[in-house]
Amino acid sequence: MKKIIISFLISLIISSGVNAGTDGSKTLSKKSKPVKDCFEGLNRATFSLNQGLDKVIFKPVAKGYRSLPSPVRTGTSNVLTNISSLITIPNNILQGKFETAGVNTGRFIVNTTIGILGIFDVAKKMGFSEYEKEDYGQTLGVWGFGAGCYVVLPVLGPSTIRDTAGSFINVLGGDPWYNASTHGNNEYLSKSDYVATKILTGVDFRAKNLETIDNLEKNSLDFYASVRSLYLQDRQRKIANTSATIEVLYEGDWEEVESQ
Repeated sequence: MKKIIISFLISLIISSGVNAGTDGSKTLSKKSKPVKDCFEGLNRATFSLNQGLDKVIFKPVAKGYRSLPSPVRTGTSNVLTNISSLITIPNNILQGKFETAGVNTGRFIVNTTIGILGIFDVAKKMGFSEYEKEDYGQTLGVWGFGAGCYVVLPVLGPSTIRDTAGSFINVLGGDPWYNASTHGNNEYLSKSDYVATKILTGVDFRAKNLETIDNLEKNSLDFYASVRSLYLQDRQRKIANTSATIEVLYEGDWEEVESQ
């Protein structure tokens, strides 16, 4: 069943268009095609649902989390970043960034051991290069798969068909962090652990950006369109590995979100 679902999602990506050269190699086009909002009506309805859940559940939880002592929040954020290396490293390899994969592996080992599971970012103090997350959606983009249509997922928020497929590959293609031993006795992190960390990551992000997101919503003529534009431009920037300024109406808000 897992293989059927993954194959179906990949076929959707392929049908959305792959930028292939005459030699058959897949490369990112210098200027990517605009991503269509094929399901805008459904997307807006889901977006409204997510806003309602945010106001009732996630925002209050984020405020409670934010009231924790700063060292606790910093340590939690560091641990989540350290764990995310276990997704980033295989994607570094899949994208042919072997040197980066080696650096991130070293970072993970140092922070997991000396940094006590990543609570302390010792690698940063040792001079390791700045860490950038990678995921399977980005890898598919680097390989040349088109984004497909823009979609808004319940709870999870903005995505595209390609990024959604990347998420399913991660979750359905086996235990996401199979090579991570929790106690040194081959007891591996499971999908439930993965989901728990994703939820906690969302809470951590929301807590860091309470005012930023509220200001963006308040100042946007169309909050849905603003979020869509921000997400799509940010994903393209990450896939292309550029630090170009995102051209949106509320650049300051997005830069603040990105800097957290």
